[in-house]
Amino acid sequence: MKLKKDDLVQVMTGKDKNKQGKILQIDRKTNRIIVEGINIVTKHQKPSHGNQTGGIVKTEAAINASNVMFLHKGKPTRLGYKVEEKGGKNVKTRIAKSTGEAV
Repeated sequence: MKLKKDDLVQVMTGKDKNKQGKILQIDRKTNRIIVEGINIVTKHQKPSHGNQTGGIVKTEAAINASNVMFLHKGKPTRLGYKVEEKGGKNVKTRIAKSTGEAV
């Protein structure tokens, strides 16, 4: 997965199509991500020691990473890697496939 935490992404499919948000959390094992303000679900919580009032709580749920695209200069684009040799070491940098610029 080429996406990282704090990347700005756009949802391409589903009920939140064309919405944009920042990645809050990534689960690389299941290929799912949590995006700020996307896929809001309601949970009914009982009152507990940490949450005295309880009630209905709205939170973001995870979505599959294949349903989002990275935003580069306001447009969704795919990401790739470019390997360069610097000082005898290979250095990988992320690039936007549409423009070829480093991200």
